[in-house]
Amino acid sequence: MADDKKNLFYLDDLSDYKVASDYSDVRGWEVIDPQKRTIGKVEGLLVNKEAEKVVYLDVEVDQALIDEGFKGDEISNQEGAHGFINKDGERHLIIPIGIVAIDEDNKKVLSHEVGYDTFVKTKRYTKGKNIDRQYEVQVYETYLPAETSEGSSTESKDTENFYKRKGFQNRPK
Repeated sequence: MADDKKNLFYLDDLSDYKVASDYSDVRGWEVIDPQKRTIGKVEGLLVNKEAEKVVYLDVEVDQALIDEGFKGDEISNQEGAHGFINKDGERHLIIPIGIVAIDEDNKKVLSHEVGYDTFVKTKRYTKGKNIDRQYEVQVYETYLPAETSEGSSTESKDTENFYKRKGFQNRPK
């Protein structure tokens, strides 16, 4: 896919971008849910060039979360399970920057709003594959269903408005 069609870029791949001096570089930090369960480890920061900011954490999920997800994948869609099956190699998920907080003292990323069960049900992807808007919308609606049910259309092609949503607002330190 040509870069002019690409929506998200890894910070590491953009020589003219870096973590702002007033923010922590959380790559390599563990992501923890509200019950202190490990979700995974931040492997990368995803930037939207048009918004000119980091909008997602790329998290390599913990093996326990993957194993828990396989249990859910075994249930048929007719029995009320989620409507996808994660494939082998899909070990990553994205987390909007605005739904986590940074614990600088313990070098942890804290998810106060989204719990382990939601992360288990979130569609994962294979690192290195392009992340399209459809995947972003699917993930956003999984994490913040109340916001999307309040009439906020997440399917906007307008990047500026898409990234003005609650889930992309940086939290104060």
